[in-house]
Amino acid sequence: MAITLLSSPLQGFTDFRFRNAFHHYFGGIDTFYAPYIRLNGKLKIKQSYQNDLQLENNSTTNLIPQVMTNDADEFLFVVKYVQSLGYKELNWNLGCPYPMVTKSGMGSGLICNPTKIDEILKRAHNETDITVSMKMRMGYEHAEEILDTFPILDNYPLKSIAIHARIGKQLYKGPVDLEAFSRCLDSTKHKLYYNGDITSVEAFQKIQERFPSIDHFMIGRGLIADPFLPSMIKNNTNEYPKNRWDIFSEFHDTIYQQYDEYLSGPTPIKMKMLGFWEYFSQSFSNPQKTYKAIKKAGNQVKYKNAVSEILSKERKLS
Repeated sequence: MAITLLSSPLQGFTDFRFRNAFHHYFGGIDTFYAPYIRLNGKLKIKQSYQNDLQLENNSTTNLIPQVMTNDADEFLFVVKYVQSLGYKELNWNLGCPYPMVTKSGMGSGLICNPTKIDEILKRAHNETDITVSMKMRMGYEHAEEILDTFPILDNYPLKSIAIHARIGKQLYKGPVDLEAFSRCLDSTKHKLYYNGDITSVEAFQKIQERFPSIDHFMIGRGLIADPFLPSMIKNNTNEYPKNRWDIFSEFHDTIYQQYDEYLSGPTPIKMKMLGFWEYFSQSFSNPQKTYKAIKKAGNQVKYKNAVSEILSKERKLS
């Protein structure tokens, strides 16, 4: 069975600069999801969201915009906006686990409110012709919450439901709940995508063996930690390319340069790259030491030297 790999959206990381560079240097991802649009009660699309979705800024094969809201008017406003850009599908985020989101009854904090979900989906399907897909967790407090939404969701022609096999309260801690995901398979007519802890080829293969009927897999943090992972999964190999660190170096320099041009001043670029290295360092031979070296680099010259030194050590080891 042919598998489809999807890039899960991560706010602050997977914008168009990252996606374009990832697609160019690594490949392996069939569809990218853009980080969510959030309106905060104002019917206005922020410039950063506009930049992220403009077709001329995106060179990836397939991109799907995402919205996070618990308000039908906001949902419809975003539908009109993405359709004006030529998009035919909108993904609805009911997965975000962060307390500042869930306390507002959004993201995974909305899963416990099937009535509200029904109201928004009803208007989206009655008043627009957009294709709607969902990104969900099992719930916020407990993994049964999602089961209460399925009778509602089954009333609508959703394209798919991608499920991160954790509850919101877990954030990203603790194991994924494969038993709970298995219950979901038997509880809805919709096509389900699997998401959660695909961090290696071996981890992917275990998930695939456990759920042979699933053919769409979403990778989030694992894709940033090891950008070679999707293409290795596709090629069914644990072998990295011989010029692994040269490819990574070019990718790194590309995103660094683009973020440096976009962000003003040395502090924002340092914080941006530090965020990436929290993930990147995980696939280096000494993650802690690697991250520490990046953290210690006080200015841009020191940063570039630290990166150069880290990659030089990895080349010697490989």
